[in-house]
Amino acid sequence: MRSTPLARNLVYRPSTASSVLRERVRRPAFIEKLAEPSDLVPLFKNDDYIGWSGFTGVGYPKRIPTAIADHVEANNLQSKNRFNLFVGASVGTEVEDRWAKLDIIARRYPHQVGKEIAKGINAGRIEFADKHLSIYERNTVIRVNLSIGHVAFALISPSKILIVELQAIVEATAITEDGHIVPGASVGASPEILESAENIIIEVNTHLPNLEGLHDISQSFIPPNRQPYLISHPEDRIGKTSIAIDPDRVVAICESHLPDNTGENSPETAESKAIAGHLIDFLSEEVDAGRLPKSLLPLQSGIGNVANSIIGGLAAGPFDKVMVWTEVLQDTFLQFFDSGKLDFATATSIKFSPDGFNHFYSHWSDYKDRLLLRSQQVANAPEIIRRLGIIAMNTPLEVDIYGHANSTCALGSRMLNGLGGSADFLRNAKLSIMHTPSSRPTKNDPTGISCIVPFVSHVDQTEHDLDVIVTEQGLADLRGLSPRERAPVIIQKCAHPDYKDLLLDYYERSLHECLAAGRGHEPHMLRNAFKFYTHFMEHNTMKIDGWD
Repeated sequence: MRSTPLARNLVYRPSTASSVLRERVRRPAFIEKLAEPSDLVPLFKNDDYIGWSGFTGVGYPKRIPTAIADHVEANNLQSKNRFNLFVGASVGTEVEDRWAKLDIIARRYPHQVGKEIAKGINAGRIEFADKHLSIYERNTVIRVNLSIGHVAFALISPSKILIVELQAIVEATAITEDGHIVPGASVGASPEILESAENIIIEVNTHLPNLEGLHDISQSFIPPNRQPYLISHPEDRIGKTSIAIDPDRVVAICESHLPDNTGENSPETAESKAIAGHLIDFLSEEVDAGRLPKSLLPLQSGIGNVANSIIGGLAAGPFDKVMVWTEVLQDTFLQFFDSGKLDFATATSIKFSPDGFNHFYSHWSDYKDRLLLRSQQVANAPEIIRRLGIIAMNTPLEVDIYGHANSTCALGSRMLNGLGGSADFLRNAKLSIMHTPSSRPTKNDPTGISCIVPFVSHVDQTEHDLDVIVTEQGLADLRGLSPRERAPVIIQKCAHPDYKDLLLDYYERSLHECLAAGRGHEPHMLRNAFKFYTHFMEHNTMKIDGWD
């Protein structure tokens, strides 16, 4: 889309506006810009920079990205029309994974989840920069004042700042009289993307209810003009209920009737329930010891079956008047609300299953005053996490015997999913907890991969940031322990029995060698530190014969 000149040649179809769309779009001038997605495809050119709304598979544009993919496929433009894609986090796989499969993503920031896009990254077709979500907007993408009179999109590279035209495609559930956007079930990085976009296209989703009032949108400033976020309780509002935009930059709107493609949440397992039980016992002990209040401190929880089990366990647990400050809410948070034990929750996205969304929308009056959605820049802000004393709980791929965690890259190299916001929370939380199964099955071994390893092959969270590690085997409280004290505790409490003796033998041999050499603070046998991985690559199991 080469800005305004091409936009003037668009075919608009205001007469096709549905009655629901006219009700949702309260700025009549925008109805005059109603177009069909297929009419908008020619606006997008090879190497364009495109920003989407969306976070964890909700609130993303659906019809226009699908129309672009249809056009590429129909005209054999795979690998020829390629775009630089910026989204707050992940979006629906039917959109992003399809783009990746068609090889039309050249660059992706700052997070991703999906088999096809991960495949494209690992094959070298997609350049991916993984970034903490709280600082993505500040450190990867900045906004600068230009002589043209508004803020523009700038991509930071090692040698320069590249000023480019950003084309934004965002989903809304309504548009106000001022032309401001009421988002859907997520906020993510939409405010910053819209603020810096040269051209804006809005998909108004009339399949979803108007979610006006659910959001708290605060203005973002560039250093040195940043202001503190005046939040001291999760329920504090600091912004507005819609995203302010420049109406003159709206090129077109279109109507969408498509639901978010969330699918079912990961089911609980015996392992996840055991992990939840260990963690709830630990929190109860902290309350009994006077280190936590009876209502706990505000909770942050990641996504997946372990997180589901923990929140489900808390819904039946001993804690009342609980507050939540997190990134994403899953179905078990509805149980938590309905139990009467959860007073208030704030996030940047609600990723419910289809049944969960049906329940949420049909009981809207029960939830609307107990929930806020904010931008990821606020939801993941380190200053707020520290101020509120968050209890952070996240799932890694693996942790090592000293407490380093790998959340993104299998075998040190193969990107699975982006880092997301886990490190934003873990580094700044009052209690930093990571939970994982102690092992994972392989094709020929039900416990073939140990999630407790001598030395992680890729470090996303360092030993300095973790307080507690939990597996179905038990819980290791690492607070105040030196590395030499941590290792035996992690191995004894958290390792699977199939690997416990091997890990203890590794630690004891490393300790003996390193103390003798005067380097015994965090002992390692570097020649063997990655032997679990090399053996796995050859035999599809980490069960080595020994360290000699």
